[in-house]
Amino acid sequence: MEYLVWVLVALLAYSAVAPLTSYVTEDVPAAPGLFLATLVFLAIATVVMVATGTADPSLATSAGAGYVYAGGVFLTVGILAYTAALEAGPVSVVVPIYGLFIVGSSVIGILFLDETLTLTRAAGIGCAVLAIVCSAGGEQ
Repeated sequence: MEYLVWVLVALLAYSAVAPLTSYVTEDVPAAPGLFLATLVFLAIATVVMVATGTADPSLATSAGAGYVYAGGVFLTVGILAYTAALEAGPVSVVVPIYGLFIVGSSVIGILFLDETLTLTRAAGIGCAVLAIVCSAGGEQ
């Protein structure tokens, strides 16, 4: 259950991203801001790989590398669009709608990764959709 610690760290850290991005795009356009944030990410990720001994250049051409590169394309498009949305709209509406990626990822996992769709998971996915619709709705 070590992953629960990591997901809580991710939750706490990522909770600050949208408000910071929304705030900074008042002075720095979305694409340059994302570029600068990515430089910080690359620097920290490099330090982590070196410190943990996982900086293996052969991984760039390994059997699964194509999936990593495809994921990188989807990540880039998703984050550029998310950043543009945060620049244009309120955090309280953009973030819940963006949060529908949870539903999309869950469905992809069930359809393509042989994950089991249980009644509880289906109910959870349904509740997530309902929660996001309710969170993003209302006055703007």
